[in-house]
Amino acid sequence: MFKQVDVSGKEVVYREAEATGKIILSRETVKRIKEGNVEKGDPLALATVASILGAKLASQLILLCHPIKVEKVEPRVKVMEDSLEVSVTVGAHEKTGVEMEAIAAVTSALLNIWDSVKQYEKDNRGQYPHTAISDIRVVRKVKNDGTRKA
Repeated sequence: MFKQVDVSGKEVVYREAEATGKIILSRETVKRIKEGNVEKGDPLALATVASILGAKLASQLILLCHPIKVEKVEPRVKVMEDSLEVSVTVGAHEKTGVEMEAIAAVTSALLNIWDSVKQYEKDNRGQYPHTAISDIRVVRKVKNDGTRKA
């Protein structure tokens, strides 16, 4: 049997979490992104908007996740030689943490990047031999009482 955790007795405090992840791409695809030469549009802008929506929709995607009022979503995308790294910080005054919102935000951003560049990543058989999403994790968790957990 499944159940959502009862948070009714917990105090509302400011909570923040940061998650990161990356997508490995071909150097040619990264070059296209840097040059603004992606047919579907700017993957970096798309990732930013997708991460905000991902954070807001976390409770609809993660079955036992509490719906919370997200107050802050700060996405960052770093372009590397053969990958893009996404970091998102999510904050809210709530009775429960915002780790799932941060992870959902990163995942949404990475999926949207992949979708926007997939035509450049396919080989001659229509496969993705090198493209991969990896290293999605929570790197920081904070409560306003000064408690830090990683």
